[in-house]
Amino acid sequence: MSNDSLWKVEAYRLGLFVADIGWYDVTKLVGDKRTIGLSDQLYRSLGSISANVAEGFSRISHKEKAHFYEYSLGSARESRDWYFKARHVLDKQVTIHRIRLLTQIIRLLTTMVPQQRNFKVREEQSPYFTSEDNQPPNKELIESLLKKVPMP
Repeated sequence: MSNDSLWKVEAYRLGLFVADIGWYDVTKLVGDKRTIGLSDQLYRSLGSISANVAEGFSRISHKEKAHFYEYSLGSARESRDWYFKARHVLDKQVTIHRIRLLTQIIRLLTTMVPQQRNFKVREEQSPYFTSEDNQPPNKELIESLLKKVPMP
């Protein structure tokens, strides 16, 4: 896979990563009958992030690329929403990590869509902040999120 030019797209790589570690989170959520439906929705939305980036990347038209990147953006936001709802079952450290990682992916995708469409995505450009560190996301934060991965 790393020989494919798609591998150069950071949002794709991070989407694959979050879906991969999400497998363990979903496994824990399935163990609580109150979150079985939530776990299914979470895993589907996590898997859609990288899948839609891959499909969009493979399109020739910029309009089509933007369309699939928007789907990916929606899936990333949906995943973040499901993680927030899963916070009652998942460890706090796991939930915070996944939400931060998804916020990084969202941030990347909100720059990719306008690059294809040549205009803003239904919202003003604004940095995403987390309440814990009150710092804008950056490459160092992504590196930290990839190296320090809490598991359920």
